[in-house]
Amino acid sequence: MAEQVTITRLGAKADGIAESGSGPVFVPYTLPGETVTIERDGQRARLVSVDAPSPERETPFCPYFGECGGCATQHMRHGFYQTWKRDTLVHTLRQARIEAPIEELIDAHGEGRRRVTLHVRFPDRAMHVGYMAARSHHVVEIEFCPIAEPSLKSAAPPIARAIGEHLRAARKPLDIQITAVTTGFDVDVRGHGPLKDKDRLGLIDLAERLDLARLSIHGDVIVERRPPAIVMGRASVVPPAGSFLQATRLGEETLVGFVTEACRGAKRVADLFSGAGPFALRLAEKAEVHAVETEAGAIAALDKAFRATPGLRRITTETRDLFRRPLLTLELNAFDAVVVDPPRAGAEAQAKQLAVSKVPLVVSVSCDAATFARDAAILMGAGFRLERVIPVDQFKHSPHLEVVGILRRDAAKKRR
Repeated sequence: MAEQVTITRLGAKADGIAESGSGPVFVPYTLPGETVTIERDGQRARLVSVDAPSPERETPFCPYFGECGGCATQHMRHGFYQTWKRDTLVHTLRQARIEAPIEELIDAHGEGRRRVTLHVRFPDRAMHVGYMAARSHHVVEIEFCPIAEPSLKSAAPPIARAIGEHLRAARKPLDIQITAVTTGFDVDVRGHGPLKDKDRLGLIDLAERLDLARLSIHGDVIVERRPPAIVMGRASVVPPAGSFLQATRLGEETLVGFVTEACRGAKRVADLFSGAGPFALRLAEKAEVHAVETEAGAIAALDKAFRATPGLRRITTETRDLFRRPLLTLELNAFDAVVVDPPRAGAEAQAKQLAVSKVPLVVSVSCDAATFARDAAILMGAGFRLERVIPVDQFKHSPHLEVVGILRRDAAKKRR
């Protein structure tokens, strides 16, 4: 049954919140002060109409907004959006009782996302290709994605459809990750499982027709027609299929800028959760680097790029699960600075070892404000000072935020 409510504030995931006798009601695509008509389903509601809009509302630029679950904030004016997003970080740190200077939000969207993941599903006789609807397994079919890099915007959906058509006999749910690289498109398909020989041969022909640089299934390379290279500083890296990358090129460059600036003057740096080397390869222009990463393929790609790039200082590499086997105090004490860039789960075990080490500087890069706060609090409790907190918005139009924290051990509290 439809009802009218007033939105009082925004939640951390960009939903508007209305108060009711039974508690808060979360309404997507709404803004504080708006009167809206909704259809409630427990604590969540579907927006029926905006009856009294906020002056901070604007027309979304994407025709799929409101159906597609990829973006949550296109209805917000830019200034309002930036303030809200920074405030989510302020609130998270305040809840963790962390006092630190939080800088202005940096827009690092650049030309857009350099990787998209399109879903292929067969809920009926037809094949459906697109993004998932918010909080749903329903596929919203799209012809283009306006927040992707120009080369990907309109090219990605036809690639996903062609691959889905080739594999449709199995009618398995597919997730097709398409990355823009310097040599074209790198495509990794998940969900199908092992292929028969005829299907592999067919995909090789399809990659030729689509002019793909590389095509893989679950990280297993079917064909590499050109090395799917990504430039990282002076180096050219060919990461393993489907491996982690920062969301945008400008986002990576922005994060690297803060990391290298903070580490200026350090002679030996540890790069933990290094991936294929976006920080290590730039840091090695001035310092010796020890890069540690769980994924062996990423470490191999980093090592190969280092050896092929003249003019870099030495990079040593180590494949190691830092959740189960963090670097210990004696290992950490060899470094002038440590860079930590973990997944959303954070780096609690590693933070505890850093806290009892003699490392004077930790640069924490995080895609989750809550785990960033938790790990920073561990270090601050051991005498580190959080001297800068920089919010970097490379996940534009979503609630997600990248954070750079620079933690320096107070001279008076350095361990002897």
